[in-house]
Amino acid sequence: MTATVADAARTDDPRWRAVLARDPTSDFVYAVLTTRVYCRPSCPSRRPRPEHVAFFDRGADAEEHGYRACRRCRPDAPATDDRVARVEAACRRFDDGDGASVAAVARELGVTPDALRRDFGRVLGVSPKQYANGQRVERLRAELRDGRDVTGALYRAGYGSSSRLYEQSDARLGMTPASYGAGGTGATITFTVAPSPLGALLVATTERGVCWIALGAESVALEERLRQEFPAATAVARDDDALATVVGEVLRRIAGELPREELPLDVRGTAFQLRVWQELQRIPRGETRSYGEVAAAIGVPTGARAVGAACGANPVSVVVPCHRVVTASGGLGGYAWGLAVKEALLEREGAR
Repeated sequence: MTATVADAARTDDPRWRAVLARDPTSDFVYAVLTTRVYCRPSCPSRRPRPEHVAFFDRGADAEEHGYRACRRCRPDAPATDDRVARVEAACRRFDDGDGASVAAVARELGVTPDALRRDFGRVLGVSPKQYANGQRVERLRAELRDGRDVTGALYRAGYGSSSRLYEQSDARLGMTPASYGAGGTGATITFTVAPSPLGALLVATTERGVCWIALGAESVALEERLRQEFPAATAVARDDDALATVVGEVLRRIAGELPREELPLDVRGTAFQLRVWQELQRIPRGETRSYGEVAAAIGVPTGARAVGAACGANPVSVVVPCHRVVTASGGLGGYAWGLAVKEALLEREGAR
């Protein structure tokens, strides 16, 4: 996140006016360059000179730039219960799948669309539109897995037209909607199964990158799960030689060693899941974070449970190291491939 500095020539910036007015409805933070402290616009502290101010969307962004939270206005404090309740109600409304707009949901909840967007940013770290689109994609995937045709699936999932389907789904599905539309029709999935110190290892790729990694179970069961994920791909073919280098990189990670090179990924997820997975990749080898710490790092201090769910949905274990996330008390928490595998991965990395 790049800060925008408000100098003397930009005193007409609406954010600066909000700071001067101590506006309690503004949803950003401002940092003071001289004190290295960041505040809410409503903070009762004395106003700084405009040339000493930098604006950030979230407190987490300010902290990444070396600022600390003000002790008076507590900009790092969790969202209020009312705000959380409002976001939960909006999520339930978007989950209905009837295509309700952000404006309509905000009106039902008695707030403005801008206020609802601010609430979502504070509580979930994504916009209402991003959340609604993510849920719509998940409904689409469920419809398509059940064998429904693309046209029927897109309308049942809440898309108003096929153009909206293609516009919103490509980045999240990791392939074209028509391809995923029939469980992967048109996609070519290449996979291999190799032995590892922690049991069988399955690695699958598309032309874009690694799309699925499974670990620990029997190879036959892992291959069956892969085919269930992409039941109508043009090809789901095993090619041990083609993926030898990729497997070698995954095995290095399993052994707790530093990777020689980064692996391109082709993963699908909601906006929130993608943010969590990106944050997991920032956890250094040999270290762990609690679910709450990950939530705070992405600017959603109340989202520990949602972080846990995103970890569980991670399709590329080890490469996106969800095993490095544990409970606040130091317990292992959960892991898709079993706690014994998670514990072994942490031991190999030298994590305490």
